[in-house]
Amino acid sequence: MKTVGIIGGAGFIGSYITKKFLKKGFNVKVSVTDIKKSEKYKHLFNLENSDNLNISSLRVENLEVLKDFISDCELVIHGGTPFQLDVKDPQTELFNPTIKGTENFLEAISETPSIEKVVFIASVAAWNTNFPLPSHGKNPTDTFNENDKKYINTESHPYAQAKFMANQTVEKFTKDHPTLHFEITSVSPVGVMGKSLSNREDSTSTGLQFLFKNNIAPNPFVQMLYDTNAEFAIVDVIDVAEAIFKAATISGLHGKNYLLSSETYPISDLNLMLNHQTPKNKASVVYENTMARNDLGIQFRPVQETLNSYSEQL
Repeated sequence: MKTVGIIGGAGFIGSYITKKFLKKGFNVKVSVTDIKKSEKYKHLFNLENSDNLNISSLRVENLEVLKDFISDCELVIHGGTPFQLDVKDPQTELFNPTIKGTENFLEAISETPSIEKVVFIASVAAWNTNFPLPSHGKNPTDTFNENDKKYINTESHPYAQAKFMANQTVEKFTKDHPTLHFEITSVSPVGVMGKSLSNREDSTSTGLQFLFKNNIAPNPFVQMLYDTNAEFAIVDVIDVAEAIFKAATISGLHGKNYLLSSETYPISDLNLMLNHQTPKNKASVVYENTMARNDLGIQFRPVQETLNSYSEQL
């Protein structure tokens, strides 16, 4: 029985990853930032095979604790970046934990001989920090795939910039270390939506679905999405977890970064689907998913199914 360490394994995406590895018979170690806040991870003990689950406290900025966490792991999933839109201090809240945490993580895995495979949960922002708006030089309906040039805009949201820079750090590390004893694979999901496994109310992903369902704009960013009726690419959280499991357990994927996306709809149609109404527009595929379908064998769920799943929990 192999051991997988999942940094951020109690979050919205992380919970589904934890569920998948437990179901497949792995020993699963999950890190949380504050072990005292049991309400953020207690739902994991309701999962199948939770006897094989261990929760421990970890901040990726703490190198020694990080090394200890992964010391007996064969597989490691790094999904510990906080996804947040309302940011008061970008340096402290986003850039430090994202970029410094990535640098620490790369150092730690290099010194851990048991590791066979590492998966980074990046973001579509690793390719285009303007998301959900189109990349530089593209129209909203132009397609985007892994062969397109990565684009960073210094006026983009700090979260997007942090994810872009963290991914650049991983790419440079991979290039500078051609004889690693493990493989590194990254996945870059677009807007991740679906039903939460917990009752937490602090998930940005579930929060966005609530806002879109009710046409609420708590900040200029969300208001801009409504004003422009932005084309929004979505992927189901279940499919993201499946892709991460495949990326972690299939060999020969070293250095690849997979875009994970299903369909794209304008915001007005997301509102309709979240309210169990029929969208007015046909789905398009702006962020292409051919590489993920071919290499990982993922069949992406339709967006309408994903958004209905969220609505059913209300």
